Amino acid sequence: MDVDIGNALASVASPGVSRASLDRLDERVATAHERIATGRAADEHGYAALNLPERTDPDEIRAAVEPIASPDGGKIDALLTIGIGGSALGAATIVDALDADVETIFLDNVDPEWVHDSLDTLPLERTAINVVSRSGTTAETLANFLVVREAFESAGVDWTERTIVTTGEAGPLRDLAETHDLPALDVPDGVPGRYAALSAVGLVAAAAGGLDLESLLDGAAAEAETLTGSLYECPAYAYGATCHALAARGAQANAFMPYAESLETTAEWFAQLWAESLGKDGLGQTPVRALGATDQHSQLQLYRAGPRNTQVTFVTPQERPEQPIPPTDVDDLAYLGGGSLAELLDAEFRATEASLAAAGRPTVRIEIERIDAFELGSLLYGLEAACVMAGELAGVNTFEQPAVEWAKKATRGLLGGGDFEEARAVEEKTSLRVER
Repeated sequence: MDVDIGNALASVASPGVSRASLDRLDERVATAHERIATGRAADEHGYAALNLPERTDPDEIRAAVEPIASPDGGKIDALLTIGIGGSALGAATIVDALDADVETIFLDNVDPEWVHDSLDTLPLERTAINVVSRSGTTAETLANFLVVREAFESAGVDWTERTIVTTGEAGPLRDLAETHDLPALDVPDGVPGRYAALSAVGLVAAAAGGLDLESLLDGAAAEAETLTGSLYECPAYAYGATCHALAARGAQANAFMPYAESLETTAEWFAQLWAESLGKDGLGQTPVRALGATDQHSQLQLYRAGPRNTQVTFVTPQERPEQPIPPTDVDDLAYLGGGSLAELLDAEFRATEASLAAAGRPTVRIEIERIDAFELGSLLYGLEAACVMAGELAGVNTFEQPAVEWAKKATRGLLGGGDFEEARAVEEKTSLRVER
């Protein structure tokens, strides 16, 4: 990926960062890069995620997927992935961005009506199950799996012939896989879920959909080669360092706005990556999910004329498929006829970027050549490395998520799964009810 931080400079935007400040920050980037390189070399927790392009074995993933993708010698029509957070978003990002061969449904919430309706629309006799949880105890994932398993049994479909498990070395899901001889893959050691898209966690759905795993990993590996000790030489570090500098100067929100419909889920994945990694010790940027050109009509007004507390990150491919716009004899629309939707979307992007620059609002442009497996792998890896760099510069532990763990304990306690003080805190809620 390429990064243009010109519209985040203090000479253009407020808040903005001066070239002199960037030069000083670059010295800290060099130090942070050494720490990241040391962590990668030792496969330390978290830093190990940046080694996934060389650690992940696509042949192993495809071999595990084959039995459930072709049960009884036939091909599946749909894959039902059960997971939440990092156990689902990375996989969803990949299959949504690329052209998978099978329909992929992600059960990443426990809304009963939605789960029921999702199952009701699937041909269960031609559907496979992919259940993902490192611990094998994630309440939402296990509850949904139990519901799905019962639905398959009620439909007379043997779920054991079409279920693959991705989990840790031990736990209920690992035990289940061993009991029923299910294909199982490992969640990689030392890799938090939100950084696991380029492992079996994110690639089982891609393999079931016939996507090019090698190209995804090759793109990520190519991005890894760009990690050097200077933000002026490394796009990922340029983005991470610029976000850190803008946040320190008041840009407390980061509106992530891809100009490609197929990258909409990437904005959801980015939101978890950025929020869960950097939101600690009163620090961090609030990620906002947006989509160009759609959200020019719903959010742009705020970013251009609202509080000066937002950085907008654009993501755009340099090449797009062509879809001609037919000529028209309507005078007011004549300028559109003979052009293409790709030209229109590019003009929308450049106009939005320029409108924010004209209002002195900071933006960063991330460019990829096109939307394919190689470029997507590069983008995902680059954003992960950028997030790690931003965390290093902020002095936070990028790889922990204590607030998430607190809520998990509270939920489990409320459901009778143990005695947790976090659950007792729910009873202390302050109420001021206004009733109809």
